[in-house]
Amino acid sequence: MKFSYREYDPSEGSLRDLLKRLEALYNDLLLQADGDPEQALEWMETIAARYPLLPDGFTMEDFRRHLEKQRWVEATVEGLRMAPGGDRALRQESLERIFSGLTKDAAGEHRTQAQGAGQERLPETRAWTFGDPASLIDATSSVRNALRRGVDLDGLTLGEDDLEVHETEHLSSCATVLLLDLSHSMILYGEDRITPAKRVALALTELIRTRYPKDSLRVVTFGDEAEEVSLDDISTISVGPFHTNTRAALQLGRDLLRRERRANKQIFMITDGKPSALTEPDGEIYKNPIGLDRRVVAKTMDEATICRRHGIPITTFMLTDDPVLVNFIEEFTEANRGRAYFAGGDRLGATLFVDYVKNRRSSVR
Repeated sequence: MKFSYREYDPSEGSLRDLLKRLEALYNDLLLQADGDPEQALEWMETIAARYPLLPDGFTMEDFRRHLEKQRWVEATVEGLRMAPGGDRALRQESLERIFSGLTKDAAGEHRTQAQGAGQERLPETRAWTFGDPASLIDATSSVRNALRRGVDLDGLTLGEDDLEVHETEHLSSCATVLLLDLSHSMILYGEDRITPAKRVALALTELIRTRYPKDSLRVVTFGDEAEEVSLDDISTISVGPFHTNTRAALQLGRDLLRRERRANKQIFMITDGKPSALTEPDGEIYKNPIGLDRRVVAKTMDEATICRRHGIPITTFMLTDDPVLVNFIEEFTEANRGRAYFAGGDRLGATLFVDYVKNRRSSVR
């Protein structure tokens, strides 16, 4: 291994801090611009013209070149577009931001139908019992126990009562479908609810790819209709003048999970509105935004019950505490025997991730 030394330059640390702050702002604006780098940089230039965003000697053109050098963006004849490195950086930053706001929580579990030796060794230990694999023996604790019995080091022997083994976690695979509401209410009244939802989807994608590679994630967006979107296109998702066809989203999610062979299956749904649309047998979309339409609600409840019969729990994350929505979600959750949380945009990521990880592992004894 080779080392090189040179005089410390404090300006380098300042530049790194500056770039880190600019990158965080750029990623925020990029999500709001539906994945359009040109739009995000244009907004940054507007901010820089009004506020002291950039120090003397550093321009937005310098930051643009930095993004190209990092391969976050690439130039095309139409202008800048997002590069694979930028998509990866956006996922990583989203995951880091959410986890930085998490507090330590009690371990939870994905329920499994069979038990076995865990895949992850925990620092906690317990007394050895017949059948524990030798690979789990904690040598340090076991030798310490023998010494406490007064055994001479020269003739050290370990008895059965001296042995301690590490606790383990049994990690089961899980297939998750994330449903994102794209109805117009997600950006109504000056409140941006879709950007936190997209950030959560990006972070969950990164978590599963890096931490739980045996899990799977599919993303479904729903407004008047429901459709699956590629994980690489999450940042480009945009809200439209849509109603809320919750039933269509659940049907598509259930169909995607039906093809999965993983032990556990679940649906996460992020929404801020009651169901207000329904796909008719002939393909026409029935819409009624006024109140709770009995027919729409009944069909949606039926789908929640079908998911329950297929062993698919639905966890709903409500982005508003509107009484009409809350009442519907309470009945919906009871029909599915799932879970529901009220989580504002600032708490959405932490709430969803705690639930995911909590239902991701089980201690094996």
